[in-house]
Amino acid sequence: MTDDHQTLALVLFSVFIAVTLAITTWVSRRRHGSAEEFYAGGRLFSPMENGFAIAGDYMSAASFLGISGLIALFGYDGLLYSVGFLVAWLVVLFLVAELVRNCGRFTLADVVAARMKERPVRIAAGTASVTVSVLYLVAQMVGAGSLVALLLAGAGQQARTWMVIGVGALMVVYVAFGGMRATTWIQIVKAVLLMGGAIALTVLVLVRFHGDFNALLNTAAERSGHGRDFLAPGLKYGDDWTSRLDFISLGIALVLGTAGLPHILSRFYTVPTARSARRSVVWSIGLIGGFYLMTIVLGFGASAVLGSDAVRKSNTAGNTAVPLLALDLGGGAGSTGGTVLFAVVAAVAFATILAVVAGITLASSASVAHDLYASLRRPRGTPQDAQRAEVAVARVAAVAVGAVAIGLALLAQDLNVAFLVGLAFAVAASANLPVLLYTLFWRRFTTRGAVWSVYGGLIPAITLVVLSPVVSGSPESLFPGMDFVLFPLDNPGVVSIPLGFLMGWLGTVLSPEAADEARHAETEVRALTGAGAA
Repeated sequence: MTDDHQTLALVLFSVFIAVTLAITTWVSRRRHGSAEEFYAGGRLFSPMENGFAIAGDYMSAASFLGISGLIALFGYDGLLYSVGFLVAWLVVLFLVAELVRNCGRFTLADVVAARMKERPVRIAAGTASVTVSVLYLVAQMVGAGSLVALLLAGAGQQARTWMVIGVGALMVVYVAFGGMRATTWIQIVKAVLLMGGAIALTVLVLVRFHGDFNALLNTAAERSGHGRDFLAPGLKYGDDWTSRLDFISLGIALVLGTAGLPHILSRFYTVPTARSARRSVVWSIGLIGGFYLMTIVLGFGASAVLGSDAVRKSNTAGNTAVPLLALDLGGGAGSTGGTVLFAVVAAVAFATILAVVAGITLASSASVAHDLYASLRRPRGTPQDAQRAEVAVARVAAVAVGAVAIGLALLAQDLNVAFLVGLAFAVAASANLPVLLYTLFWRRFTTRGAVWSVYGGLIPAITLVVLSPVVSGSPESLFPGMDFVLFPLDNPGVVSIPLGFLMGWLGTVLSPEAADEARHAETEVRALTGAGAA
């Protein structure tokens, strides 16, 4: 990259950081220290505002950088991520959005604890939520490292490392000082910027091919090095039965995982009513649907304009396909148009990463403070004192979660960010979704069933990832020099998700105590009508 690229992109980075820090400062002056203010922004956001914030939370670096890169490298097989992420929102809309808003206050554990013994289910659900959040954070920070490696090509590995650390530090500042209100406004600004950038690039790609999508696909196939196979299934997930099963596993994880993501579920608590939560999802589906359609154009556009080999040469995982596409569409390296467009897209991608990591960090710190800390501590003082202590713990937890995510991101710098998010989705669908659905819809569900469901999905999912080719056994693994692979699939969802449901059922039928019928009835009425909702 030229000095012009670096300077302009860094200026735009700085502008966005300055704006978001100003928002955080403004919000921090208005805070009054209550848990509702910190976790839910006072529940003052409109459905449209929350819909934009949900879209901003969901359209992550995995979407903007990772999916387009996978499509550019693997064609049809990369489409699974776009389709899976989009279809997942139908599960959220029809099964969980309104019911979760009615049953909980701040976290997933609130929903389960409404009809169970609080302490064991809060510890289990809080542990699972923090685990999922950390995995998701790693993906975003890997995206930040890929971006700076492209921007500062001559700066080496040290610059990439410091970028990851810098993103982690910024997200801690956003969460610790601004809480949900600042995080929400940052996500709204980011959603507008991302949609604008994606629309501009999509239009430029289509103009390059005179609006002929068929010509775009044919050119992408020609320049991919795979010919017509590029447009057919099987390039990445079709070599043998293991690859095909991995394809199924990934699809299940993507479709079911969204409904178990802690930072998405927490967004439903920022609106005043369940009807507002449902309308928020409708707003977000419109934005997210349009965005994922555009990632398809951008992915095939990168292959057609740049060639798959050029994308792979820049970043083996394909994470830099979109910035490189912007550089070419603007006029190429050294041109003013190319410099400006590259810098704008790089800055938008960076804004995307910052906004998403802020939302995830807030959700994970809420789980630590509201679920784990609140379950283990002994109550002291007034309820107001307890709330202030809980919020203080949440701010400290944001620092700790950020530090863990930074360390893992430095290990996973060479993996595709969309792939890493797929792992987070698998863990969310294995540990969080079964207990959530059982709680909402199964009358006989018990506390033992809830705890077994969470751990019965979480532990196998993490164990299978550790024993998979993701961690060892291949040149692309986290530890390429080691080989302790016992599980052949990259994504554990096809095994761990059914296990989560099975263990929830098994724990319930083997439970020595019967389900509390009265609390179930109360939860059911509250979920369906909103009566008594916070």
